[in-house]
Amino acid sequence: MLKNLCTTQLYLLKGANNLKQQVRTTFVLKRKYEPLLHKTNEKPRRLRAKHFIYELVEDTQVKKRPNMEVVLKTFVEGVGDKGDVVSMKPHFVYNKLLLPGLATYKTPENIVKYSKTEAEKSAVQHSSAYAQRTVNMLESIVLAVIMNKDEPWVLEPWHIKASLRKAGFHCKEECIKLPSERIEGPDLRKENKEFSCIITINKLEQATLKCRIHHWSTDPSERLPYVLEHWKLPAEPLLESSQNEAPTSNVQKPIVK
Repeated sequence: MLKNLCTTQLYLLKGANNLKQQVRTTFVLKRKYEPLLHKTNEKPRRLRAKHFIYELVEDTQVKKRPNMEVVLKTFVEGVGDKGDVVSMKPHFVYNKLLLPGLATYKTPENIVKYSKTEAEKSAVQHSSAYAQRTVNMLESIVLAVIMNKDEPWVLEPWHIKASLRKAGFHCKEECIKLPSERIEGPDLRKENKEFSCIITINKLEQATLKCRIHHWSTDPSERLPYVLEHWKLPAEPLLESSQNEAPTSNVQKPIVK
């Protein structure tokens, strides 16, 4: 009795090693040469070698999967707000939305469950799905504001607008708020000194943009030497009001050239 019990356990362990998982790989094929038909109640004709030549019709491994529709449970940067029904690629939906618990499958019950209430609709926190991403990008760069070295100037919003356009951002002048103190030049003592301005996005979100003044001359002999990766170097505050602000140690490389 004990011997049979031990033998059964060994067989169970041996069978566990042979477990196989199904792989969803399907190939749709068709015969290149169709076999001839046979008469009723007669033995089918014998297939020849050419009848075993197949042509590939469809490979399900490389077939593009359709998008998945899910309902967002909360605001997701770059995707949408709570209650929105979004259609995205399955790989992104599984890894970025469903697994972290930020979304659920689209059903009539879930649409009603996660729809915004009247109080949530009145309290607007995000103007769009991409507004916060724009704020993060603006706050991660150091904008080089190129000013004339030979002619007198006073810093105005259109100077920031032109510098942002060089960096790949399009902004209106009314969305740019400069410091209250007047900044004028040319003054080489202000070279590579840092100040901040406020950028308003969609009349709701605000980003603090770090800027540095750089003097430029049309005469090549009067130009200042180029400093490689100047945005990584520590900079002194340009205005007295910004001296009390905590300096930022990790500064990313800006888009401006």
